Amino acid sequence: MILIDPPTWPGHGKLWSHLVSDTGYEELHAFAVLLGAPAKGFERDHYDIPAAWYDRAVALGAEPVGSKELVARLTAAGLRRRKASFRDG
Repeated sequence: MILIDPPTWPGHGKLWSHLVSDTGYEELHAFAVLLGAPAKGFERDHYDIPAAWYDRAVALGAEPVGSKELVARLTAAGLRRRKASFRDG
């Protein structure tokens, strides 16, 4: 299932959503192509999607969920990739 959280994340003068799959990265990348998201929008385990694209993503089938649920479902699916910290080295 493709999931999207509300566009509440600021960056570069815009608000952004996170687009993920709780099934697999192939599903996520295929949906991103359908949406028209550039490959450079992919970061570790999600695509950053501008607020202006949110409604289109939902219309194409992305399930709107809160940010906490998005992370929980991504983690439960074993697809969460955290940023490497200095300790992870």
